[in-house]
Amino acid sequence: MDSEELRQKFLVFFEKRGHLIVPSSSLLPSDSSVLFTTAGMQQFSSYLAGRRDVVKDFGSRHLASCQKCFRTDDIDEVGDDTHHTFFEMLGNWSIGEDEKGYFKQGAIDYALEFLVGELGLDKTRLWTTVFKGEGSIKKDEEAINIWKEKGIPLDRIKEFGKKDNFWGPVGEAGPCGPCSEIYYDRGEGFGCGRSDCGPNCDYCKRFVEIWNLVFMEYFRNEKGEYEILPQRNIDTGIGFERLASLLQKKDSAYESDILFSVVSKLEKISGLKYFENKKAFRVIADHVRGAVFLASEGIIPSNVSQGYVLRRILRRIIRYGRMLGMNEEFLIPLVDLVIDKYKGVYPEVLNKREEIVKAVKDEELKFGKTLQDGLEALKKFYKKTFGMDPDEANASGLIIEDNRLRVNGIDIYRIYETYGFPPELSQEIMIEWGLRFDDQTMKEAEEERERHQEVSRAGAEKKFGGVGKEGGEQEAKLHTATHLLHSALRSVLGEHVQQMGSDITFERLRFDFKHDQKLTEEEKRKIQELVNQKIKQEMEVKKEEMALAQALESGALAFFKEKYPETVFVWTIYDPKTGEVFSKEICAGPHIQSLKYLGKFEIIKEESSSAGIRRIKAVLK
Repeated sequence: MDSEELRQKFLVFFEKRGHLIVPSSSLLPSDSSVLFTTAGMQQFSSYLAGRRDVVKDFGSRHLASCQKCFRTDDIDEVGDDTHHTFFEMLGNWSIGEDEKGYFKQGAIDYALEFLVGELGLDKTRLWTTVFKGEGSIKKDEEAINIWKEKGIPLDRIKEFGKKDNFWGPVGEAGPCGPCSEIYYDRGEGFGCGRSDCGPNCDYCKRFVEIWNLVFMEYFRNEKGEYEILPQRNIDTGIGFERLASLLQKKDSAYESDILFSVVSKLEKISGLKYFENKKAFRVIADHVRGAVFLASEGIIPSNVSQGYVLRRILRRIIRYGRMLGMNEEFLIPLVDLVIDKYKGVYPEVLNKREEIVKAVKDEELKFGKTLQDGLEALKKFYKKTFGMDPDEANASGLIIEDNRLRVNGIDIYRIYETYGFPPELSQEIMIEWGLRFDDQTMKEAEEERERHQEVSRAGAEKKFGGVGKEGGEQEAKLHTATHLLHSALRSVLGEHVQQMGSDITFERLRFDFKHDQKLTEEEKRKIQELVNQKIKQEMEVKKEEMALAQALESGALAFFKEKYPETVFVWTIYDPKTGEVFSKEICAGPHIQSLKYLGKFEIIKEESSSAGIRRIKAVLK
């Protein structure tokens, strides 16, 4: 079954069962606190939360769609079997349960009917996962019983906790609930041989997740307590590329009909074989498709926001193209292949072909010389260290044991400053060459960049004057935004989060905090939304002077106690109408009196600062 037939089968299946087929929304979401649409449910979020009437707006509680999505979390992981930037999500919804709505039974019935009845999957190879119960939320016995009644034996129904089988807002109020995931067993030949191997196995790729059924039946209130949700919803999602690959008995979408035409074209252009150069071929194929869809939204390559993402993936394409020996322009034939593949489903890619081609061609021309000069600079750095260039080292079989040589971030910044060569590209290349390019390297590069900015800023102030005063006014806003960010982080990620350092310039804030995992796009979205929500509430900021002991007793946050004097200032951000306190911290910095002056808060970067410490950079617009 090819991908077009699969997409059509899904939509027709649900249309015949009373679902309204809703066109894909834009990759640029109406919620400007997030960069891209990352899931099928985003365009229905206000209906799922009960803020809007789905029947009034759509004429139906039952909806289905094929949604185009774009995620930036795992760009560096693209090249394996499963990660993509652009992808499609198939989903069906039942919003609000009445005599016309359906819940767990209906969702499970439809899922099995489609997978087994329509697609012909072997039911004996289907496994499911359910919520095992955690905290105040009980085990999902109802889902277990339904699966058993539908013929899935108990030994193929696995129980997991909130991390794997509970969907909902982390650290904030909103609808939520347990979920049940459907997996397909590809057989022992794909397994790890462990006796406990099953869904969510960390050791093999035997079990493929193909459908997630979310049962929204709870509401998490402001206190973190779970209440029964008056409006229960079904929210499901299928990874389109993954299911198509499974049906075509391929390991990934790159071998399926979805992307193999691009892969085949690359083989002809480069004269090389895909299976001998998998990563390079896959990165190019994925990023070309992603670039086409981003450019079709009117995005152009730039150094900020969505434009930065487009620029980054285009530059990765060009770099991997050079690795395959393609030194001339090669992107436009690949762009045309993608447009031809998707023009029937997403006509905007054909309608915007001229704009897409211009954006791609301009960046390919612009970055070609930069890439050549940057690579030469990196090779000089390598030769200076080892006495030979990377190609000679590879030919001689030189092995750098344990990656013992760590790259200095100051050198990386200087290459960027001189040639415009992005540090993340330097990182990727040097790791491939066997050098150790760790978090400290990036930190050094960033600190060197900031030092240069400070020197430039000081020079500008001396030359033009007046900047210091203006910067001071902006500093107060960013200081207040830092407190909002800190509180939002603790609400979304947990109270283990604590400030480990911060820095404020005229244009942005930087905040380091204790957390041992990279933030997901969903977590970043929620953090950003929460800060902007408080700004829209026009909360006020109160300053109080008191003894340190009294401040600590009042609940004010303080993580540098040994540095505080005996008398401190406590800044409280609160809603004067309700008395709600969102943030209370000890701080000696300047602040504004009301959040209404802040504007819009936007996270521009989240990265590692050091082991167990993450760093966020954000701006006010």
